[in-house]
Amino acid sequence: MSRGKHYRCGMAGSILGNRVLRKEDPKFLTTGGVYVDDMRDEPLLAGAAHVTFVRSPLAHANIRGIDASAALAAPGVIAVHTAESLKLQPEASSYNPGVTRTLLASDRVRYVGEPVAVVVTERADQGEDAADLVIVDYDPLEVLVDLEEAMNSSTLLYPAAGSNVTVDSTVWGMPDVTGDEFFADCEVVVKGRYVNQRVAPCPLEVRGSAVAWVDGRLYQWISTQHAQGVRDQINKSDASSNVRVITPDVGGGFGAKISAYPEEIVLGRVAQAVGRPLRWRETRSESMLALGHGRAQLQYVTIGGTRDGKVLAYRLEAIQDCGAFLDVGGVLAPACTRPMSSGVYAIPKIECRTKSVVTNTTPIVAYRGAGRPEATAAIERAMDMFAAEIGMDPADVRRKNLIPKFTDPHTTAIGQAYDVGDYEGALDKVLAAANYKDLRREQAERRKRGDRKQLGIGVSVYVEITSGGTNHEDARIEVLPDGRAIVYTGTSPHGQGHVTAWSMIASEHTGIPMDKIDVVWGDTDIIPEGLGTYGSRSLQLGGAAVHQTAQKLVELARGLAASALEAAEADVVLDKSRGAFHVAGTPAVAVTWGELASRRANEGGLAIAERFTSGGATFPFGAHVAVVEVDTETGKVTHLKQVACDDAGTVLNPLLLEGQIHGGIAQGSAQALLEEFVYDEDGNPKTGNLAEYAFISAVEAPSITLVPMETPTPRNPLGAKGVGESGTIGSTPAVQSAVVDAVAHLGVRHIDMPATPERVWRALQ
Repeated sequence: MSRGKHYRCGMAGSILGNRVLRKEDPKFLTTGGVYVDDMRDEPLLAGAAHVTFVRSPLAHANIRGIDASAALAAPGVIAVHTAESLKLQPEASSYNPGVTRTLLASDRVRYVGEPVAVVVTERADQGEDAADLVIVDYDPLEVLVDLEEAMNSSTLLYPAAGSNVTVDSTVWGMPDVTGDEFFADCEVVVKGRYVNQRVAPCPLEVRGSAVAWVDGRLYQWISTQHAQGVRDQINKSDASSNVRVITPDVGGGFGAKISAYPEEIVLGRVAQAVGRPLRWRETRSESMLALGHGRAQLQYVTIGGTRDGKVLAYRLEAIQDCGAFLDVGGVLAPACTRPMSSGVYAIPKIECRTKSVVTNTTPIVAYRGAGRPEATAAIERAMDMFAAEIGMDPADVRRKNLIPKFTDPHTTAIGQAYDVGDYEGALDKVLAAANYKDLRREQAERRKRGDRKQLGIGVSVYVEITSGGTNHEDARIEVLPDGRAIVYTGTSPHGQGHVTAWSMIASEHTGIPMDKIDVVWGDTDIIPEGLGTYGSRSLQLGGAAVHQTAQKLVELARGLAASALEAAEADVVLDKSRGAFHVAGTPAVAVTWGELASRRANEGGLAIAERFTSGGATFPFGAHVAVVEVDTETGKVTHLKQVACDDAGTVLNPLLLEGQIHGGIAQGSAQALLEEFVYDEDGNPKTGNLAEYAFISAVEAPSITLVPMETPTPRNPLGAKGVGESGTIGSTPAVQSAVVDAVAHLGVRHIDMPATPERVWRALQ
């Protein structure tokens, strides 16, 4: 669809499935979005003071005392507050009652960057200076950064928990996984230790929030993916707040902004204590230290099978780094790793055990994919190791072990039921599009010549779970007397294109043009029920809710139109090209949406709300081929191209789909080659800013070829599966595999991510 052309339902068939340009983009490309820090005209925030947090410089220490006298005497300082002055009580992790913390550290700090006190000033720059004057008396403790050391240490981060292993899958009734008898029938057994490294989400917009108390009620603006969930967190922490959460534009989240953080939860209490509205925005350095990290999983893998390539048994022991608090990421990641551990393969025997371990590092959150990328990375690396051991092409080994095409649910040996799948179809498509045989020929020629730059080809086949754990979403559609419509949604966009997608769905059913449909989200008074945006759930649940609501709205309007036209309801039709109802056969006499809304003005308006409940989680799948070039003298890797077939079911808008996959591939490539958050032995961050943390740019991004494939799911009326995380899940193991493949003929079997030049060079030595 060309820029500026308006696609109207009824004029040229269905709008669904077409390349409709994003409605959001003109604003973002011209005047720009309105983020938390841009809210300078909000009257409730008039006279707002600024907040700066005093953060721990030590990774592990007892707090002996806090002296704020020098800070209180500094220019512009209004107040300094601590856990004691705010009367903060310990709050327990939802997953282990022995793991507790106060919103501001009170007795002990457990990672560099943990908030200890809060300074309130007239201007933001005054807070930066005053925070340095708050003197905290620390008594250092042993620092635990290494996962396995933390598992076995007598130094406990939370003594009441009894162990640094805060969650073990055996307590859920899962089996312990020891003993080699599991592989007794295997001719070949290969073992590996893989590191799925810690990464920082790095959203373009760092965290920010603003608060004001109005007539005894808290109003809070916050950059979040889930306004209703944040509301519930704040109210749970302080029942008196009765908070109204409002979400302006959000500049990226990647899972790190699903939940509220201590800084955001405590802000309302500080505002109440000082009697002023408050603003807070973290710096980029603070964001790197205290915004939740992702991945951080150590994997012990054993795979066994026959010499002709059939895999008979697979075992995964996943040790999850939780960081310094047992938050959702420390449980969700391993909880999603285990059921997806078999990937796309028909492996007869599978075992998986997970452990979640606290360390003196930034807490882990639900970063893009949360457990599914880790599961895919483990099984795909295992398949590569197995193929190398038996001397078989990695694509052929995969094909030999794929679950055959199925249209009814398939349950794996680990017990996970997939909805629909055609994994071999995806593999065949991507290999053909990549010219796989030609790539192998070029690789052989380079090896024969002994070229300095060697070609590497990596293959991955994946399946992931989306909308797991949530199966419903809410929507409301209101038609105004001027003929415009408003869609209220429980999801929350931060780059996905919900305004475009939800407008397309509503327009498809009502005939109201897309440019006359507005989308509203993220205000808990206007939309009290909603489960937010995460887990690739938006279209299949939020979009399906809009779909269902629009259908019910048309039914309601048809009945109203029948009354207005003095006709039987069964005789009334909706002419979508005109956005008007008329009696079949007599289009000249019609009533429009706006006229119907005007008739209902005194009866609550023309609106309807619906909750859609799905038939269960969906399982997008696909296959990727990565092509890299490795300089064997320097270890430098160049990611040349990525060919990807990502099947997300029925496609609503190819433009939105492709944007999600492009972003996912870039993020996956970045993990494979560049990104790693590193601590020294004392728990000090070594990569705490974007000068030291390798963040991908357009220069490093590969050429991307997308191969279309659509296998609709029966679990929602749109046939849609999630796609927000798929590109990340498929790309990372393919790129890692390609790097190893480039130097495999030189004796290299494995290189942990990220495959930096130094790491590749050392492997070659």
